[in-house]
Amino acid sequence: MKSDIEAAIAAAVKSLFDVDTRVELTRPDEQFGDYTTNIALQLSKHLARNPREIAEQIAKNVQAELGYEKISEVQVAGPGFINLRLSNKALTVALRTKTYQPYAGQLVVLEYSDPNPFKILHAGHLYQGAFGDAVAHLLERAGANLHCVNFGGDVGLHVARNMWAMLQDLGGEHPEKLEEIPSGDRSEWMAKCYVRGTAAYEEDETAKQQIIELNKRIYQLHADNDHSSPFAQIYWTCRQWSYDYFNAFYERVGSHFEKYYPESETAPLGVKIVNEQLQKGVYEKSDGAVVFDGEKYGLHTRVFITSNGLPTYEAKDVGLTMAKWRDYHFDKTIIITGNDIVEYMKVVLKSIEQFEPSLVERTQHLTHGNVKLAGGVKMSSRKGNFLRANDVLDIVAEANREATGHSDQQTVLGAVKYAFLKQRIGADIIFDPQESVSLEGNSGPYLQYAHARARSILAKVDESKDTQLDDLQADERSLLRKLTEYSEVVEKATNELMPHHICTYLYELAQKFNSFYEHNRVIGDERETLRLVLVGHYTATLKDGLELLGIAAPERM
Repeated sequence: MKSDIEAAIAAAVKSLFDVDTRVELTRPDEQFGDYTTNIALQLSKHLARNPREIAEQIAKNVQAELGYEKISEVQVAGPGFINLRLSNKALTVALRTKTYQPYAGQLVVLEYSDPNPFKILHAGHLYQGAFGDAVAHLLERAGANLHCVNFGGDVGLHVARNMWAMLQDLGGEHPEKLEEIPSGDRSEWMAKCYVRGTAAYEEDETAKQQIIELNKRIYQLHADNDHSSPFAQIYWTCRQWSYDYFNAFYERVGSHFEKYYPESETAPLGVKIVNEQLQKGVYEKSDGAVVFDGEKYGLHTRVFITSNGLPTYEAKDVGLTMAKWRDYHFDKTIIITGNDIVEYMKVVLKSIEQFEPSLVERTQHLTHGNVKLAGGVKMSSRKGNFLRANDVLDIVAEANREATGHSDQQTVLGAVKYAFLKQRIGADIIFDPQESVSLEGNSGPYLQYAHARARSILAKVDESKDTQLDDLQADERSLLRKLTEYSEVVEKATNELMPHHICTYLYELAQKFNSFYEHNRVIGDERETLRLVLVGHYTATLKDGLELLGIAAPERM
């Protein structure tokens, strides 16, 4: 319905003033109508006419064109705003808006989470997973042929730091001693090794040189496809421990990835491409290293291959882009990362643009801030003062138990995901465990409870009969009006890849329903049939919105 009205207004402008324009309706306060536009104000300068006079002409034309069956009232307000109120019949039609599918027929590769083997999953991975899952649901709803992938560093200095500390613990290259580490302690052991290895690299020159040599050995075992030497056995066993740990966590939170791209796979491809493009002048030599001169493009210069011949993260990302293209020939690839690598990614993509511009055109980079506990505490895996992803879930489970006397996986995940997703991506994410489980505020459990409560109303009757929603009282129409906004909110969230729009809407919808239910009896009222239809639409909308966010909508709580 919204698009029909926008088209009718654009047609009126063309007919009346011979001007081509794009009209975008917005939602005003309910007292002013269902939609509003300032198109007359936009046209006034171009036409050199009073905007209110322009608005009155457009309003008269649109009312005549659409008729009272669709538009019950068109009013001109203020200096020239056009406010439109839909008929009750048109509101009902708006409930059945077709699914918005701008990605229909497109193959989309979505890359997110990106944990590094040999390191722990921290709160930032939990946030990125929740956000990535929600974006994935939006893309699939929008018709995309979606492929979710994951990229992680199984080679590089962070692995060498781990291996150095592991070898200290194992007393040398003794893979058989790995059997002494209990399965439940493996990820914790590797996390502690990473912290110790990092400290040694930064504080002990001898250890630093040993770690640098281990880094070369790790690249070499991949080059040699070595799985049998004691050193290789330790490496491959611990890498698999990491993947097992990742898979268990993703299963716990409901994330699904069809492919892991390890840096050991993308690095050789990246080196090959960078060296090829070095010959063509895209990259250049500098003190024995291969660099990209980003300063030509208002960026900065970065090293892609070190003077020792080893690939940097930059070369690995070049290889990743080309590997994704090789495997999928995507129409679009979306990458979700922290905002600390914004400038880094600009340089990487600018370098790729010099030889594969179409791939850069198909790439979108979304970034987020750091996850901080209430009070502004930032976590760092390098220093060891970080909050593990599983710790977050455990803390929320305990907070929920304290608040309600019990806890369950659906509520905990709903609390954490909603607490993350209700905040607009970009800035730092402030996480408060107690606030996340509240049943009285803007939280996931509040919306889950709202759904369960509404379902309990429907459970009191045998069957909800469909009926026309033409004869509406004020509160009924107000709830119906709010319900019709849902498709527009999903469209906006999809266009911007911003799930927080859905969070805001669902909270407002639940508040609207609470107000309606407080003042209007449903079961046993003479308007029971109509109101049950409204309750049915309300529960269906809540359930659909929560599921787009990756949150369960329980029948009872």
